Amino acid sequence: MPQDRLLNALDTHIDRLESDGTAKGEELIVVEVIAPQEDRGPRIVLEGFEDRQFMRFNSNSYLGLSLLDEIVEAEEEGSRRFGVGPGAVRFISGSYSAHRDLEDRLARFHDRESGIVFSSAYAAVLGSLGPLITKDTAVISDELNHNCIINAIRLARPAEKVVYPHLDLESLDRSLQELEGKARRALVVTDGIFSMRGDHAPLDRIMELARSHDHRYPENVAVVVDDSHGVGAFGARGRGVEELTGSAPVDVLIGTLGKAFGVNGGYVVGSRRLTRFLRESAPTYIYSNPITPGEAMACTAALDLVDSARGRELLDRLRTLTRYFEKGLAQVGIETIPGEHPVVPLMIRDTARTQALVRHLFDHDVLVTGLTYPVVPRGDEEIRTQINADHTMGDLDRVLEILDAFDG
Repeated sequence: MPQDRLLNALDTHIDRLESDGTAKGEELIVVEVIAPQEDRGPRIVLEGFEDRQFMRFNSNSYLGLSLLDEIVEAEEEGSRRFGVGPGAVRFISGSYSAHRDLEDRLARFHDRESGIVFSSAYAAVLGSLGPLITKDTAVISDELNHNCIINAIRLARPAEKVVYPHLDLESLDRSLQELEGKARRALVVTDGIFSMRGDHAPLDRIMELARSHDHRYPENVAVVVDDSHGVGAFGARGRGVEELTGSAPVDVLIGTLGKAFGVNGGYVVGSRRLTRFLRESAPTYIYSNPITPGEAMACTAALDLVDSARGRELLDRLRTLTRYFEKGLAQVGIETIPGEHPVVPLMIRDTARTQALVRHLFDHDVLVTGLTYPVVPRGDEEIRTQINADHTMGDLDRVLEILDAFDG
């Protein structure tokens, strides 16, 4: 059957993305990863640039665990014991002891009753928010929440939806008051770490607000937090934004195993009644294969490592490197949003200059993520850099030297 008209329509869509400046473009293909050495962090080799070795300052592997021998060996052991794939969704025959052990370990890590593992954090958000949002639910969401939260709310069609200005708790408070009587249940939904800026939600104050309005709603006010960029990398023990802010435990905590923990998958922790509900209701859990048993065993090994003295050393090192880089940026005259999180945005505030600086860094073997208008508002153009614990001071000095030499 001819598809010329359909393909022409698809081409028109791509052309529009490219003209708007929102197309992702061709993907860079990694063909080799060179392990870190004593005097330098890991390097990657890209297809088409095989004669060069790049520093990756756009990686979510904040603790550098994905290259550690003990994590790789744990995955290999799981693959030898159980095979390289689960073979089915979990309620048929795809649940392995490695999945159950990981869920128990996640619950202990976060001091919760129970955990449930999904194929990704995106799937965890879609799978949990969808069933929790009923036709009698009001949702109040931060305007800078991740795309997965935005899509989950859009698909769920809540009775009421309010998007409040970023971190504007007065607006959140006002919304909870105004929605009284319009919904039986209210969900306050926020990222823990806002991944493009590296700032964090004040979860202690959000929890206090939610509790102060709880009596207004027959089915409570529940706080849902996606702390994918926080868990494992933020807080003295890697417990994320809850730990840093001293917050009471949020009602639904969503995290990832594919960033600081260095492997793959997503999860939700909370009460046993919550996770039982999700096992029976979350479509991305019920109808999708889980992560492999090998990945589950690697994740458990990563959690054990983060909970050890070595893990605390890595977290201390990550904070030290982040402070060092932020101080260096100030010395070369580049604005940033200071904070403890290893997402360090370079606030360039001009589209052409941002694009030129991304090219300059690439030409000097540094990979970063540039965010320009209209992806971000005009005047908020930035380059997102991400510090990892397996970077070295020499790596940071080299990047700062490259930035200082930029004359665009």
